[in-house]
Amino acid sequence: MKIAMGNDHTAIEMKEAIKEFVESKGYEVIDFGTNSTESCDYPEYGEKVGRAVTEGKADLGIAICGTGVGISLACNKVKGIRACVCSEPYTAKLSRMHNDSNVLCFGARVVGVEMAKMITEEWLDAQYEGGRHQRRVDMVMDIEKRN
Repeated sequence: MKIAMGNDHTAIEMKEAIKEFVESKGYEVIDFGTNSTESCDYPEYGEKVGRAVTEGKADLGIAICGTGVGISLACNKVKGIRACVCSEPYTAKLSRMHNDSNVLCFGARVVGVEMAKMITEEWLDAQYEGGRHQRRVDMVMDIEKRN
């Protein structure tokens, strides 16, 4: 399984730690950067991660900025993306199980590396349940179609 990863300048160290963690679990990572500490614009990297997922270059995505919020907004502008910001493992797990999230976002200034690993692990290990949740996921995706 391939995981697209992207980040802004605030999250380089976090991205590297999570990338190593994800690879240690047997996933292939496609790194869209940034790898520079120079100030950059998170929407560019959120879009890259989102497009990689919707175009089938990656199965899922992980995007990291200072809070996780900005990059998640950028990811969610890509048609077909259901990005969620998670600061603890339970929400991450349920976002996959109930909402079929396909991009995980978190903030390098909000969670530490060990918490980010726990969040990532729960998210990657969870499976979408479908069933009663599918109607709601369809409703969310219908909003996108109307715009």
